[in-house]
Amino acid sequence: MNKELEALVKLLDDPDEDISRHVEERILSYGSEIIGFLESSWEQSFDVLVQQRIENLVHKIQFGEVKNELKLWYQSGAFDILEGMIIINRYQFPDMDPQKIINQIEEIKRDIWLQMIYEMSPAEKIKLINHVFYQNYGFTGNTSNHQDPNNSYISQVLESKKGNQISLAVIYSIIAQKLDIPVYGVNLPQHFILAYVDESEEVPEDEQILFYINAFNKGFIFGKRDVDSFLKQLSLKPEKHYYEPCSNVDIIRRVLRNLTSSYVKAGNEAKVQEIAELIEAVEGQAPTL
Repeated sequence: MNKELEALVKLLDDPDEDISRHVEERILSYGSEIIGFLESSWEQSFDVLVQQRIENLVHKIQFGEVKNELKLWYQSGAFDILEGMIIINRYQFPDMDPQKIINQIEEIKRDIWLQMIYEMSPAEKIKLINHVFYQNYGFTGNTSNHQDPNNSYISQVLESKKGNQISLAVIYSIIAQKLDIPVYGVNLPQHFILAYVDESEEVPEDEQILFYINAFNKGFIFGKRDVDSFLKQLSLKPEKHYYEPCSNVDIIRRVLRNLTSSYVKAGNEAKVQEIAELIEAVEGQAPTL
């Protein structure tokens, strides 16, 4: 295999477009197992054009993997929102170790768990999460650079402690759910909030949401009337789905739409097109298994 690959890489600078396209297609057919070989070839090459074409090939292979993983996540039921966020993260940071992300979340969870008392009320539990998440760890909304694409990538948010409404809410809800605290995302127009849900069987469906949480505003707790007022300001009818937890697929679609908006503002048309392909991977009716 290596001999053929070596020969193909040498042909990457061929001025004949048909030949170079055929060469690229042949190299791409090998899949992700040749990324190491391509990176090594890049290091050994002194030809800028060849290096650029190798970079493009590596990106195409990695992007194809991300797209396939996201489609598989969607088709398998989209049960794990953290997995979905890690797949999106891999689009921009393909070499990022997912275990680092998992460990960072586990560390925050553990620090909250160590201070938890069994008899705590729902509001007390949220106040504890808020204390650890915002005060101890310093998470905050990135108000100065809201359109930065890094606000949507979970590894960067965990590192910088700054994110947008949805990334902070997703991390917050993942931690809460790991502590068996029923906090779920609510897909409001122009905003993304969290709901604390009473999952007791005896509670009527229309009384299940105890209160809402604004993860972008240091875990501020508010009620249904505030959601009513917000929708009124936007001249929107108070439809049921604006008040209830949304699916993991809805969350991932919104993260991707935020990325589209960020890359449009940055004028990065290539990334806008690729994010559109990722959105297509999770389009259609959310699967139910």
